[in-house]
Amino acid sequence: MYITQEADYAVRIVHCLAKCNMRRDARSISEEVHVTLRFSLKILGKLSAAGIVKSFKGNKGGYELAHSPADITLRDVLGAVEGPYVMSRCITEGSCSCGSYGTCSFQKAFSRISNSINQQLQAVSFQNLMDEDKAVSAG
Repeated sequence: MYITQEADYAVRIVHCLAKCNMRRDARSISEEVHVTLRFSLKILGKLSAAGIVKSFKGNKGGYELAHSPADITLRDVLGAVEGPYVMSRCITEGSCSCGSYGTCSFQKAFSRISNSINQQLQAVSFQNLMDEDKAVSAG
């Protein structure tokens, strides 16, 4: 299983903005993270709608983080572009194909795994990632 390409790019875009700690235009962001401008704009729109990124129009416009990198997690960014993470659709009420919602052993296992993954994603902030980058560079 992989996260989508869009989610991967969204993480890279937020990391780019966290590292530079200033307003950037979409073109320079897309060039730095090696994503087409069109796709970057689509992702930046989703990140802006989710309140992760602020968008500024005009001559000195661009994008910047709406919060400190310490307050933005991988779960926030992945959720902004993909919605909440669930391992299987059977976890969602009304989507269980076996008709045993709430009593299915697969559903319970998938729910535990999904909760664990969400907790781990929530535990990783972009500040953590930047600190790890510095440790590797100093290394």
